[in-house]
Amino acid sequence: MPEQKLAGKPVPAPSAVQARGGEGLFERFGLDKSAGYSMPEPIDDPMTIIADYKNAASMAKEAGFDGVELHSANGYLVHQFLDFNTNKRTDKWGGSVENRCRFGLETLKALISVWGPDRVGIKINPCGGYDDVGMPLEETKETFTYYIEEILKLKVAYIQLVNYLPQMDPELDGKKRGTPHDVLGTYGPLVKDPANPSASSTTKLLLNGALNPDQANELISSQLIDAAVFGTLWIGNPDMQARVEQGKELNTQPDHKTFYGSPGGDPRVGYSDYPDAA
Repeated sequence: MPEQKLAGKPVPAPSAVQARGGEGLFERFGLDKSAGYSMPEPIDDPMTIIADYKNAASMAKEAGFDGVELHSANGYLVHQFLDFNTNKRTDKWGGSVENRCRFGLETLKALISVWGPDRVGIKINPCGGYDDVGMPLEETKETFTYYIEEILKLKVAYIQLVNYLPQMDPELDGKKRGTPHDVLGTYGPLVKDPANPSASSTTKLLLNGALNPDQANELISSQLIDAAVFGTLWIGNPDMQARVEQGKELNTQPDHKTFYGSPGGDPRVGYSDYPDAA
């Protein structure tokens, strides 16, 4: 982000691996496509970053939050540790599946130490793509299956899985960067499966991405998920709950160029000024 570059501080990462494919995504979201991604600076001691997460959790609690969610998706820092393309470390934080999952799990434990497990959730995007992450399918399944199984041992409040979203997956070398596969079908039974007695009864399963209310209701009614997550639809429909309850049409085409910036100078335009249904 331009603001981060202007701050003059290095971008931390597991390893010095510069992401590709930002131009198309930057342009989609109305940002300067020529800016590109920065070359990150490898983190010397990941425990110092985990301490930052813990401090943020403490401040959130002091501010009156109801809980916190660990963003372990979309190619951001935790996701970078999980992926062997962005994590080239040879210490205990990289290499094997167990080592690559260590940062996310230790961060989750730090949040739990502040809030307790029932006030902590986690967001996971196995398909990658965004921010130049993504492994071959078998390695992806191996990594995220282990990761989710270990998360369940911590008895967190929920795991939020993110579906594959082609619009968030840049094209590199003539093909999509991510690893499309059936996220709910692959990992859902680890968390919620009436036919699997070992599946968690404590941790709830949420699903995010490319859902409409009818699809969400069907998945919940079928006991495949506990809840659905909507983001973009809420931006374009500030009265989304009332529209769904009343059977009114949803705005499914909000302006993505105003999500993360203000092209016209007014941060409300295209973010908090969408009208209610008539």
